Amino acid sequence: MIIRDKNNIFKILFAWKGTVLPQVVPQMMMLFIISLVVEVLSFLQIIHVPQIPTSGGFTIFGVIISIFLVFRNNASYDRWWEGRKLWGSLIASSRHLDRNSKVLPAARRECLIHHTIAFANVLRDRLRQQTADLEQFIETLQLDQETLLYLDQHVNAPQYILGLMQEELLASYRAGEISDIFYTQVNTHIIELGAVQSGCDRIASTPLPYAYLVLLNRAVYCFCFLLPFCLGSVLGLFTPLLVCLLAYLFLGLDKLGAELEEPFGVQNNDLPLDSIVRLIERELLTSLGQPLPPPIEVKNHNLL
Repeated sequence: MIIRDKNNIFKILFAWKGTVLPQVVPQMMMLFIISLVVEVLSFLQIIHVPQIPTSGGFTIFGVIISIFLVFRNNASYDRWWEGRKLWGSLIASSRHLDRNSKVLPAARRECLIHHTIAFANVLRDRLRQQTADLEQFIETLQLDQETLLYLDQHVNAPQYILGLMQEELLASYRAGEISDIFYTQVNTHIIELGAVQSGCDRIASTPLPYAYLVLLNRAVYCFCFLLPFCLGSVLGLFTPLLVCLLAYLFLGLDKLGAELEEPFGVQNNDLPLDSIVRLIERELLTSLGQPLPPPIEVKNHNLL
């Protein structure tokens, strides 16, 4: 996630890092060159380029593309925001679990807290389709080697962690260490963690329809390619500049929508899952009075 000062208008105006501009510059340069060549040849009367009237079909074409882009970006932002709300619920559930688990014996509570930290880590790795760093579980989360080996091979590691938490809580109940009321209360937070994973899996496994994205992408590129032939008769040699500006607007919205569609990745505008997981770790380890890992720092205006 990009973290920048939004009050400085000049920094925003000339920002490069974290914007979609680097991704669309090649297409903009291609359209600029095409527009420049067409207008220079037309100005020198070497060729005669038929002009597309701006009124009528072309204008309607632009309006339809704008509507499609707005719909696509709204859908992508909804996915991004829902992902952020789910991870916000994960933070809240971990805090509730920390407070309510104080009824447990110290050893069982510590085990439950460490499993909560492990759950946040493996859920992040599952969503990003990356391999979990098992060494950190050995060093900081106090999980035994057998558990880690099974965790590495399990098809659904977060669900396995939740199962271990459920078993620990159930063992405490059977030993008479907690009442059924406290068991139900703490177990509710484990269920909430499972609901968070289900919501995240739904977003990660259900992208926007491919056919719709292909249709929109083709329409945007066709519209941008036709711009020089539509604006040339009005703007003359200034056509390439306006073509670049319009191309940046349409292509930029298309690229931004594609980036927000997958909110759990490591692109500039994706959710800072590493930072959220580290926040959970630090808060829960503080409750246990154990050493804390350092917070995730912003690097090059980017918070991972």
